[in-house]
Amino acid sequence: MASEHPILGDLPALAADHWGGREALSFEGERWSFTEFSEEVDRCAKGLIAIGIEPGERVAVWMVNRQEWLFLIYAVAKVGAVIVPLNTRYRSEDVAYAAAQSKSATLIVNARSGPVDYAAMLAESMPDLSAGDEGSLRLSNYPDLKRIVVLGACALPNTRAWEVMLAAGGVVSDETLAARASAVDIADPLMVLYTSGTTGDPKGAVHTHAVIRNTLERAKIYGMNVDDVHMNYMPLFHLYGFSEVAIISLMTGGRQVLMPAFDANTVLDLAEAEAATILHGFDAHWLDLLAAQDARPRNVSMRFGTYPSGTDASVNICRRVQDVFGPTLSGWGMTESWGFVTCNSLDDTVVQRTAASGKPMSGYEFRIVDPDTGADAPNETPGELFVRGYAQMLEYFDKPVETADAVNADGWLKTGDMARRREDGHIVFMGRYKDVLKIGGENVAPAEIEARLLALDGVRDAAVVGVLDQRLGEIPVAFLLVAQGSLLEESDVFDKCQGRIASFKIPRRIFFVEELPMTPSGKVRKVALRAEAARLIGQLIDSDE
Repeated sequence: MASEHPILGDLPALAADHWGGREALSFEGERWSFTEFSEEVDRCAKGLIAIGIEPGERVAVWMVNRQEWLFLIYAVAKVGAVIVPLNTRYRSEDVAYAAAQSKSATLIVNARSGPVDYAAMLAESMPDLSAGDEGSLRLSNYPDLKRIVVLGACALPNTRAWEVMLAAGGVVSDETLAARASAVDIADPLMVLYTSGTTGDPKGAVHTHAVIRNTLERAKIYGMNVDDVHMNYMPLFHLYGFSEVAIISLMTGGRQVLMPAFDANTVLDLAEAEAATILHGFDAHWLDLLAAQDARPRNVSMRFGTYPSGTDASVNICRRVQDVFGPTLSGWGMTESWGFVTCNSLDDTVVQRTAASGKPMSGYEFRIVDPDTGADAPNETPGELFVRGYAQMLEYFDKPVETADAVNADGWLKTGDMARRREDGHIVFMGRYKDVLKIGGENVAPAEIEARLLALDGVRDAAVVGVLDQRLGEIPVAFLLVAQGSLLEESDVFDKCQGRIASFKIPRRIFFVEELPMTPSGKVRKVALRAEAARLIGQLIDSDE
């Protein structure tokens, strides 16, 4: 890229200057050159200005993978606003919380995707939507929301259609848009990205445009170039898809094959047809891709794949990927630190690429800390991972207490992850000190699920733990104490959760118990519950067989 310190919104125009006529994007049969991509971003940005979006405002986007989402990534940044990606597996209560907590002024949403009716879920969480007007909403569940833009057919009152927003932008001049873009500084907030912590409610990590440097440096380490074809089936609301595919392909001139969702057979068919060179995935993705390839081999010309691995559980899967598809490059990162802040290269050995998560990237410092003494642990000794770097989050949005808990006075981010540093400098991620589940690549706080379960009639107490799962990494399992005489059954819990919280947060099994194991200080002994959950799940599997 020609500009040393671009903002995110600059990238489409810079890419058009470099590779104008080359193909930038394909999606479900449609194709866009880099010039056309940049033009669509500007059209979208002008529409955002036309409907009143101001610099610094937060724009929540609840949308499945499609070209409009990609255009919004850059358009929101270009006008100086802050994007708030919402998980498409959220349901009515989830989206209401995130949009309200982030104080989003605008919500842009798909009306429907396949069988999922997002507009209906919005209507459920907005019983007073008809009370205001299109430009001045008065919603009790969304006190800061001013406007809603809907992509697709929708009967919701007081909302704007996507096409109407774009048409309104026709009166906004190139000079007005250029002035908005030139006023954006690299230190300005770019996005609020929600994660789950151990305290229950999700927290929004605020990142600036400085993250572009991190992503661009990784592209150089990986040797990405204009001949690469990136398969993009990772959800754009997730940091992995946002950073490692959507942004990185535009930086390097590579072609991006966008998919609405992950389906292993469709991925491999498209990868063969489009001569894809780069694939991505967590354990669950690669396991599905391996199974699909075993069932029906394709000619996939993968130059490499990215794989946030390095744990003992991932090594065997990762090595199978090497044998079937080609080399993988691993890394470690988290929502608070940005994408990958460790990574390896194709020059590293197979062992380094499969059994570790790479070395710290430039501009980041790492400490492995003995949790009991606070002293730095020697190489090969496990400890808690502390990270400090230029592109880590500014804060958890509007959560100063939680921010202070996560980042100490010296700027070190306390990750809550267990890791060790090998003698060769590579970092090995070993698990989590924090009580967070990782379900198919999604971080989920047990406390958040427990809060939902405690709201059910008859539930006296609830504890949620994770059980290892080969495909998803972990699955949530719940233990419930219910009131005497309660007729609550496992199916009732599933029914009451379905459609109200994201499916990956719903416990896979519910066990009713008479008491929960407790520590002397009155806390639930999660270690004992994990062991019990594993035992009970094992019994169920054995009985099924």
